[in-house]
Amino acid sequence: MAAQIPVLESADKAADKNAAAKGRGKLFLIIIVCAALVLLGAGVGVALWLTSAAKHAPAAAAAEAPKAAPAPSGPPLFLGLDPPFVVNFDAEQAVRFLQVAVQLETRDPATIELLKTNDPVVRNDLLLLFSNQKYSQLSTREGKEALRGQALESVRKVLAGAGGHPERLEAVYFTSFVMQ
Repeated sequence: MAAQIPVLESADKAADKNAAAKGRGKLFLIIIVCAALVLLGAGVGVALWLTSAAKHAPAAAAAEAPKAAPAPSGPPLFLGLDPPFVVNFDAEQAVRFLQVAVQLETRDPATIELLKTNDPVVRNDLLLLFSNQKYSQLSTREGKEALRGQALESVRKVLAGAGGHPERLEAVYFTSFVMQ
């Protein structure tokens, strides 16, 4: 077997190897920098896209949701519930009678028509409400005001159940309130 004898390379060959190693190092560095720039650009693009989507999402959701018609403005419209309500209720061992004339206020003609169409339901719910009262409560102004608030909520529930806009019923007024 022949023994290998180390041979010294020439200076030119050593310089070529060093230059090749430096060239590969520079190429590797360029590839890493380019890859980092691509990843950074992709990250910025995704962040901008998400920000844009978040800004437009409420507008898109609002566009998809049915828009409520603006509340009508103008003069108030009143609907009287005739005949007046007459109910009996207990008052400290005696039977008492309550007679109440009711007016409903809105500014929306469609709400007036819906209330007229559902008059039997409105009257039924108000009769049940009025007959379930105590004489001691209704004898004070605060008790009457509380009853007005309950009557408003009762009629609004009927409107909501009939597909109307309950918030468009502005007030319930008692134009006559007699207790005997």
